[in-house]
Amino acid sequence: MHNTLPHLKTPRDDYWALARQPLHCLLFLLPLLATYEIGVGHVADDTSNVTRNGADYWMRTGLNLAGFENPLLLPLVVVGLLAAWHVKGRFRWKPSAATLFGMFAESILFGACLVVLGQLQDLAFRSHLGQLTQQTDEAILLSQAGTVPRVISFIGAGVYEEVLFRLCLIPISYALLRAIQVPQRMSVLLSVLATSVLFSVAHYVGPAADQFTLFSFVFRTTAGVFFAGLFVLRGFGITVGSHAAYDLLVGVLIPAFGV
Repeated sequence: MHNTLPHLKTPRDDYWALARQPLHCLLFLLPLLATYEIGVGHVADDTSNVTRNGADYWMRTGLNLAGFENPLLLPLVVVGLLAAWHVKGRFRWKPSAATLFGMFAESILFGACLVVLGQLQDLAFRSHLGQLTQQTDEAILLSQAGTVPRVISFIGAGVYEEVLFRLCLIPISYALLRAIQVPQRMSVLLSVLATSVLFSVAHYVGPAADQFTLFSFVFRTTAGVFFAGLFVLRGFGITVGSHAAYDLLVGVLIPAFGV
């Protein structure tokens, strides 16, 4: 399924191609996935419901409803998806430490770019629309939970929100659009837009839903487009890293320095 997008078909072995291939995405993802899963278990008290993000909760609920209740199953499914993608795509098993370092650097760069984009939107809302921005309910709860639960939750959001909305939903929507003869480029564009809006809407659904505000909805949709664009152009691993980097920057590092 995940071989349907154009950027997954390149045969090249340079950095720009290797960073998009599932082997390096998996190797890049594993430390983040392990940190999140171990971290949630470590803080499994009153803050655990705050620490687990919505995408994680929804996917685990789906597995539980299907009769699969092992808490390790979801991360194993994620690892299995990437491994199966690598095998099906017949990519070479050639890990590169330099590629992983480059993916880390790109993730920090793109995370910082999204911070700047958010600040520009904040200025636009304040100056042109006369609206004050505010913290989301999720951010307020996390700020009350402490630094460690915040870090764990932000890492988890980077992993599982990207698994659900980019790794799964973009290829599925792309394949459905292509099946009804929508042109390739239009299918990519519509997949990006649809999953980005859904990504934003999902934050206002469920027991831990945020209160809807125009600012948060527009920014989350914009962020969804940003991450979807990264997924299409730079691959899944860098998208996960950029999401986690952005959340850690705005949720931990920038407040810590009083910026």
